[in-house]
Parts: sequence; structure tokens; C-alpha cells
Amino acid sequence: MDILETENELVLKADLPDIDLKDVEIQVENGTLTVKGERKFEKRDTGKEGYHRIERSYGTFVRCFSLPETVESDKVGAEYKNGVLTITMPKKELAKPRAIKVKVTA
Repeated sequence: MDILETENELVLKADLPDIDLKDVEIQVENGTLTVKGERKFEKRDTGKEGYHRIERSYGTFVRCFSLPETVESDKVGAEYKNGVLTITMPKKELAKPRAIKVKVTA
């Protein structure tokens, strides 16, 4: 998983190839973002498996992340496209950087 911070939001990206969206759950509770899911092993009934090696992980997974207080947890959004889950967490207005002009007096 990658976590990126921009001026307006935190973005978490997770590669979830071959995982059906119905097998992924995203939850925000008490300042914690939880991503749960399951990659199911496709067993083929050919009688001859033919696998030489299996290195991809299968089964359930859970990842939890503590969210900073600057995130608006009620506005968290998610998108799943081409095997990549993108979770967008907007920052509160107070947390965004702003420019302040300084007056110089002579």
C-alpha cells in the first residue's frame, strides 16, 4: 500500500489484483481506517493442477491505519479500478496550508 499526502487530502492506494470488489470491506471508525478482504484461490477441476509454484498470497487480509485528526472521516471515498483500490481522505479546512502575506514597514 502507498499513502500519499497532497495539499487537500490523504490518498491510500492498494494493489488488489484478482480480488472481487464484493470481497473488500472499508471501514472508518474512531479515527482508524480498516481495509479487509479476501483473495480466493481458484481451484480448477481439471484433474491435473499443473502448478509448479504458487507465490501469491491467498486468504483473508486486514490492514488498519490510524487517521490524523486533520482528516474528515465522514467524507472518505473509495474507487476500485483495474485491481487498484484508491481511498481518498479529504483534509479539514483548518489543516490545509495557506499563504499569509507579511507587510513590511519601514
